[in-house]
Amino acid sequence: MSQLSIEKIAAVVEGTVVTGSAAKTRGVSLLSIDSRTLVDPEGCLFFALVGERHDGHRHLLELYEKGVRHFVVSAPPQESDAFQEASFIVVKNTLTALQQLSAFIRNEFQFPVLAITGSNGKTIVKEWLFDLLQQEFRIFRSPKSYNSQVGVPLSIWNMQGDAELGILEAGVSKPGEMEKLTGLIRPEMGLFTNIGDAHQENFSSMEEKVGEKLRLFEGANLLVCRRDQELVFQMASEKYASSETRIFSWSTNGLPADLAFTVKSSQATTQLLFEWGKSSYAIPIPFVDEASIENACHCLALICAKGWLSDSVICGFESLQAVAMRLELKQGVNGCTLINDFYNSDINSLEIALQFLNQQTGFPSQRKTVILSDIKQSGFAPYQLYTEVNRLLQLNRVNQLIGIGSVIQEHRGVFQVLAQFYESTQEFVKQAKTEDFQNEVILLKGAREFRFESVSSLLQKKYHRTQLEISLNTLVENLNAFRAVIKPETRIMVMVKAFSYGSGTVEIARALEYQKVNYLAVAVADEGIELRQAGIETPILVMNPEEHSFDAMIEYRLEPNIYSWEVFRKFNKVAAHSAVSQYPVHIKLETGMNRLGFSDAEELAEIASQVQQEGILRVQSVFSHLAATDEPLHDAFTRRQYERFEQLADVVVANQKNKVIRHILNSAGIERFPEFQMDMVRLGIGLYGVASESIDVRPIARWTTAVSQVKTVLKQETVGYGRKGKVDRHKQIAVIPVGYADGYNRRFSNGVGKVWVNGGRVPVIGNVCMDMTMIDVSEVEVEAGDLVELMGEHIGLMELAAWAETIPYEILTGISQRVRRVYSQE
Repeated sequence: MSQLSIEKIAAVVEGTVVTGSAAKTRGVSLLSIDSRTLVDPEGCLFFALVGERHDGHRHLLELYEKGVRHFVVSAPPQESDAFQEASFIVVKNTLTALQQLSAFIRNEFQFPVLAITGSNGKTIVKEWLFDLLQQEFRIFRSPKSYNSQVGVPLSIWNMQGDAELGILEAGVSKPGEMEKLTGLIRPEMGLFTNIGDAHQENFSSMEEKVGEKLRLFEGANLLVCRRDQELVFQMASEKYASSETRIFSWSTNGLPADLAFTVKSSQATTQLLFEWGKSSYAIPIPFVDEASIENACHCLALICAKGWLSDSVICGFESLQAVAMRLELKQGVNGCTLINDFYNSDINSLEIALQFLNQQTGFPSQRKTVILSDIKQSGFAPYQLYTEVNRLLQLNRVNQLIGIGSVIQEHRGVFQVLAQFYESTQEFVKQAKTEDFQNEVILLKGAREFRFESVSSLLQKKYHRTQLEISLNTLVENLNAFRAVIKPETRIMVMVKAFSYGSGTVEIARALEYQKVNYLAVAVADEGIELRQAGIETPILVMNPEEHSFDAMIEYRLEPNIYSWEVFRKFNKVAAHSAVSQYPVHIKLETGMNRLGFSDAEELAEIASQVQQEGILRVQSVFSHLAATDEPLHDAFTRRQYERFEQLADVVVANQKNKVIRHILNSAGIERFPEFQMDMVRLGIGLYGVASESIDVRPIARWTTAVSQVKTVLKQETVGYGRKGKVDRHKQIAVIPVGYADGYNRRFSNGVGKVWVNGGRVPVIGNVCMDMTMIDVSEVEVEAGDLVELMGEHIGLMELAAWAETIPYEILTGISQRVRRVYSQE
């Protein structure tokens, strides 16, 4: 990676350089926009981006203390004495500056660029084109789905080097955005995948959205699109009718197009039949779903249009694989954590995966292992490439590298971490011993041709196929949705009790700590101890402290909820014996919930006075719980609760020298009573995806299983215990390995509950059993092994709660811990 001087960058972005008295001249080779992902401060330039929910300027001192010395800001920090070695490039708009720098780098490209846009399929088409063409060209491509106003500039910066083709995605969410991306990408070729409803709320019409996306290809000499997408084809043809941009269209519906496909699907594969040049082709792909067929046709059309169709490319279609769009976090053998990211392998995505590896490492001393395949088509000479890999491994404090492939093995001498090498995946799987992996975090990062699925299978803890997939991206999006309505100065406590509402305690807590929430709250001390043992350092409140755990709470720095005089007296005594001082505690007030808490002002005054005089404890916060914030019928009662809280809280706060945090709002309260935010709010069920329409959140979990067996049940027979499943005609019944012991409520029996399988909803038949449930699949084609959705996109959490005549809390918290949790992050 080449380096640029601060002076050169300042000239490019039209900024002014302000340096500290002890600033030194260093070159810039890395860009950063996130203080949390920093691993290599030397040579890093931090852009302090400002958005609706964040401001990078707040993290300047933190980054400086970590070693960063170069910053792009819209205003230098006032405390200049704290930044004596720093250099600041002051600009009007930091995002604009990032894009200007990217445009400068784009000018240096000596290779053509393909730009891909559309509502769906952009990343898959990009990855498949890379797979299909990597033997023909040295290709740079954007990592994962870096297609935004920020992602595209970062992708372009990372595409420096020797290549023959660049592939970039571009996505927009509102009018006016594509013009900036077009100026950055300036593609010679373009591909429009399709148009759908994504982000439609920001456009006045579908025509406006198509027009916005088509701006990307202004100046390109080729645009590939689907003739069957009538609106896209019509608008593209009109827009580029008098330009040098050639429209190349394809169709599967018999419409007149440059390339006409006939699609023939069998049970597991599809053949794409077409004529091109003077030859006829029948190309098999290992997919039968419409989306994959469309994406393969996009790839074929571009390849034909460019004259790149060859025997090796044709062979590549048969071995295309599904693209995992996100990293997956799973439980591994022997207490290990397994991170699966083997849908591609390049230097940029390796850096992203290593950041996630650090996020999931509980302690600095916890062992980190990376299993890495040969990196294909990096654009760099192999020695330079693997020297850079070694540098990244060292920066991220990786303890062990397992290299798989002939090229990485050939360059074993550049690695300065403990390393072992294997010629192939098969050789590693054959020789590896699972007992060699103990209580460590393992990152699997491999090119798809290395088939790391077998490595994952070897190292993954074995479960049955019922699982709850947790999207960490959605978790963060929900958190940010609430942050958007919470005042910047108001702190956030997140409830991770009850196994984080069924989502998994440690993994959720790590993600929240990474997002810098102020507090976590658990129900009992054991939950908090588990978090501390996993390396979580965020302050933790224990809502239901028990006397037998007081010593352990102090040992693990857990902060108790003091809700009665008796709890106060006993904890104060244990704290005194432990010789602590100013130990933080939280005072719970009773204001109308009639659960736990103090309601007597005199008692509160006595406790507050004793705390202040002795100095053993410190009142960290005072709080209460609103009983009915989600029901407008009780708004008057809610306001009386708040007034009562203020009165009682004043009694405590008045006696303390330290600043006491006051908090009363839960998730529903944050939505409906923003005026009651005070010093902190407590975010619970809203984070996990349940809120009113005023805050846009989505469920973070998808619950799935797989069909165990399919059988025919004849008319007049019955299904399940008690013979409750009546069969009035011959039916196809599928058995799925999930029951009420897994949390699948017995109230879903006999047609009350539904599941989603192979494109349709089907009812439960008979009674839900402890470990199994039967479903009526007479109206859909199903076979053993097919995926079944119990809760997710097609079966909503609120629906499940309604069917069970309960609340979503009970559904989530009732999902048994024997159901494995899988965590994903894009």
